[in-house]
Amino acid sequence: MSKVLILAEHNGDSINQSTAKVLTAAKQLKTDGIDMVLFVPNAELASELAQYEGVSEVHVVSCEDNHDQLAASIAPTIADLAQNYSHIWGPSTTFGKDIMPRVAALLGVNQISDIMEVIDNTSYKRPIYAGNAIITVSTDSDRQVATVRTASYEADKSTGGSAEIKESTLSTAADHTTFVKLASGDSDRPDLQTASKVISGGRGVGSKENFDMVFELADKIGAATGASRAAVDAGYVPNDMQVGQTGKIIAPDLYMCFGISGAIQHLTGIKDAGTIVAINKDADAPIFEVADIGLVGDLFKVIPEMIEKV
Repeated sequence: MSKVLILAEHNGDSINQSTAKVLTAAKQLKTDGIDMVLFVPNAELASELAQYEGVSEVHVVSCEDNHDQLAASIAPTIADLAQNYSHIWGPSTTFGKDIMPRVAALLGVNQISDIMEVIDNTSYKRPIYAGNAIITVSTDSDRQVATVRTASYEADKSTGGSAEIKESTLSTAADHTTFVKLASGDSDRPDLQTASKVISGGRGVGSKENFDMVFELADKIGAATGASRAAVDAGYVPNDMQVGQTGKIIAPDLYMCFGISGAIQHLTGIKDAGTIVAINKDADAPIFEVADIGLVGDLFKVIPEMIEKV
């Protein structure tokens, strides 16, 4: 029997949009059903998953002492559930990348990473060489573990589902790994990986203090903020703002960048954006080759003018 099990991601208060994007990809398969598994301190969030059309069952595993955050604790439970599924999929986010390789290892199969297109039940397309090439991969395994490139899919917005919720408690909590704390930046701006509008700054912004202009413009239009690796390495902003191959892969409707030259590693993180707007004083900057709208100009003049006009 061919069935899909999706690992659901949450932030403690709501289900992460990445889960709905994995569901969109899973619905392109020809299978007998789609189920989800959710690891949480309590079962309250399960009702969100149960409303998705096409989901048959939601396995809710209650975890104490924040073990829902630990791959070492929850991967064995996913591997146990996987015995009844042909496809075990998770999002290609920090959360999914932490857990799914452990699941694949426990099941003794090779993981398929960053699925960006479903060809059929055993063949997929995924990016390689920093997104410069797309490769088709196939597997003859009876059990497939994979991560889905969330930037390549729209979130499933279906409602009206009535999935059965099955509750259990975690019995595979690791005793060699403990949860210490989760620290995140305190910001009212949208989440970088799910925002529809993103404004980024690069080395050309010049300093941590100058980044305040980028933040101000972002706040004016309700955008999330990002940065190039060069800006992060220079200490202008924290590394959780990094966009690119070694940062976050995003696909906003609008991506606007200031002082970013357009290294291939950065372009990998934004190639799926709807509209790319680039502002750089170097007319030969590679970013202009992929930008839908480009402006050769001094960001220290352009940003204040934009703030004034919006």
